[in-house]
Parts: sequence; C-alpha cells; structure tokens
Amino acid sequence: MEQNFRNYLTITGGYWAFTITDGAIRMLVVLYFYQLGYNPLEIAMLFLFYEFFGIVTNLLGGWLGARIGLNRIMHIGMILQIAALLMLTVPAAWLSVPFVMAAQALSGIAKDLNKMSAKAGVKLFVPTQGNPNSNSGSSDGDSKLFRWVAMLTGSKNALKGAGFFVGGALLAWVGFRGALIILAAMLSIALLITWLLLPPEMGKTRTKTKFSAIFSKSPAINYLSAARFFLFGARDVWFVVGLPVFMVAELGWSFTQVGSFFALWVIGYGIVQAAAPGLLRCISGPPDERMVAVWAFILAAVPVLIVWLLQSEFSVTASIVGGLALFGFIFAVNSAAHSYLIVSWSNHEKVSMNVGFYYMANAGGRLAGTVLSGLIYQSMGLTGCLWFSSTFLITAALISLRLPRTASL
Repeated sequence: MEQNFRNYLTITGGYWAFTITDGAIRMLVVLYFYQLGYNPLEIAMLFLFYEFFGIVTNLLGGWLGARIGLNRIMHIGMILQIAALLMLTVPAAWLSVPFVMAAQALSGIAKDLNKMSAKAGVKLFVPTQGNPNSNSGSSDGDSKLFRWVAMLTGSKNALKGAGFFVGGALLAWVGFRGALIILAAMLSIALLITWLLLPPEMGKTRTKTKFSAIFSKSPAINYLSAARFFLFGARDVWFVVGLPVFMVAELGWSFTQVGSFFALWVIGYGIVQAAAPGLLRCISGPPDERMVAVWAFILAAVPVLIVWLLQSEFSVTASIVGGLALFGFIFAVNSAAHSYLIVSWSNHEKVSMNVGFYYMANAGGRLAGTVLSGLIYQSMGLTGCLWFSSTFLITAALISLRLPRTASL
C-alpha cells in the first residue's frame, strides 16, 4: 500500500509539473500572437495540430503504453514538451504559422501521452479487493478509485489554471522567450525525478497486445467516448479563443488580467473536480450512466442563460464572470464522473488502451471546439460560440442516455 501511494504521488507530481507548462504555453501563444496582430481564426489554427495530433496520440498511446510501459510513455511526453517549448524560443522572425503549428503538434502529442499514462496509471495503484482484472471490485475499492481519480484530475486542472496565470505573468515579466526557457527548465527537473522514482515496467502487459486492440469493442466505452467528444467541444468552442479575445478586445482587460482570470477559473474548476466524490454523495450518489446525462442537460442551459444576460441590461462583465463560474461548477462535476467511469469500467489489462481510446475522443472534441471557437467568434461573436456550446451539450446528453446499465457491463 505504501509503495502504491508513493507511485501515485510521483505520477501526480509529474502530471502537475507538466500541466503547469501546458496551461502556460497555451496562454502564451494566445496572448503573444494576438499582440502580434493575428485574428481569432488564425490564432485558433495555431492549435490545429496540437489537437489533431492529440487524437492520433491517444489512439496509439494506449497501445504503446501496454507494450512498453506507462512510465516510458510519460517520459517521452515530457521530453517532447521540453522540445516544443524550446522550439518557440527562436527569433520572432522565424515564428511563422507552419513553424508554430509544428511546435504545437509536439506539445499536443506530449500532453496526451502524459495525461493518458497518468490516468491509466492510477488504476494500477488503487488497492482493490477480489480479482484485480474485474470491472466491478468492491464498493470500497470503487469509492477509493473515484477519490484518487478525482484528486488527480481536479489537482491537474487547478495546476493548469495556475499555468494560465504563470503564462500571462511570465509574458509580462520576462517576455515570450524568457518564459519558455523557464518552463522548459522546470519540466526537465520533473522528468529527472519521475525517471528515478517510477517502476520501469509500470503498465506493461504480460502478453503482446495486438494493434487492432486500440479500437474499443465495448458499446459502453464507445458511447461514453462519443459523449466526451461533445462535452469538451462544448467547453472549448467558446473557452479557447473566443473568450480570451473577447476579454481583451471588448472588455479592455490586460494580458495579466486575462491570465489571472483563467487561472482562478480553472483552479476553482479543479477544486470542484477533486471534491466531486463528496458532492455527488450528498446530491445524487455515486456516478453512473444516467447521472452524466442529467448533468449534461443541466449544463446545456448555462450558455443559453449567459446569452440572455448579455442581451439584457445586466453588466457584461458580471454576466461573463458569473455565467462562467456556474458553467465551470457543473462541467467539473460532469467531467469528474466521466473520468471515473472510463477508469472504473476498464480492467487492468485493457486500462491503457481504453483510456487512450476515450481521450482520443476527448482530443477530437477539443479540436472541433478550438477551430469552431475562432471561426464562430470571427463571424458570429461570443454569442454564436455560446449557442454552439449549448447544442453540443444537448448532443452529449442524448448520447449519454444510450449508455448501458453499469450492472450489465
């Protein structure tokens, strides 16, 4: 138990360090290239390969993790992220759109290798009773798994929020290239620590895993993955490009203010995710397939509410800040339930492949949301982004209604 907990803390610590750089580089790219005169659609396109290669990485990363070990996947991700950070330190004249997209492609691969290995790794270290390859296990084991997954996911998002703040603050303090060098140095230290502490064969399967196994054959995993696609597309369609550009262009906020706001939002979002097991125990009980559908329907009403507030006589700033706080709370609970279900429904031998397939859909939703965020904001403004968000959430809820009963899995 003590060794398992130490490994869990090591994975979490490495994930934290990586996540700070991931949030920071995103905020740095959005704000720096807006400062250079890029329009919202052009900024969105800078993240195109980041999200696209996230899809490919999640599809292949689970299979690779099963063959070579999850710790090696995590370390490859860290090395690629360091390379991506250093690529962007070249002179400003070299920062063409194709060059930045290539650097973001490396960062996207790195992020999803790191995330997949961390979340799949948690399953390996949670103490369970009974058969470790069983999907069910004891209720105590399931409860502990939910708490550990929620803590990992929630703390990661809180640190990503800190990354947004770090990115905005470093941009104002030491400039674009100085910020990237500091972040690369920090992640290099985390790479060394996790390399020394994690077991070398973590997550490697005992038998050769066929390449065809990367595609899930479980209806439950497939439906949950499809719902995840629309859930995260709904967030990013207004969150990635539209909202930060709106805050700078329409509300007159500084880069530091935008970075600080996003930091506080994501930190709060992460705190709610980490607290989700206790919240759900009081509100609706442990997560199941029906719960994620209900919460998605509730969440779909929030963008509509924000549109109504923006079109009324309410303060624009108060409407955005208050609406985003409500959206973040409900989204965090739903996301935490999703993250628990994908790990809970996967046995030990297939956990890396199922998590990889699931987060491939997650990356696909982010890709669609990112591109649409720039495109729709440029043509329809923030209101258009919010309408698309609500439509995506209703779709996610309808797909979630198709999930089979947990007892039949």
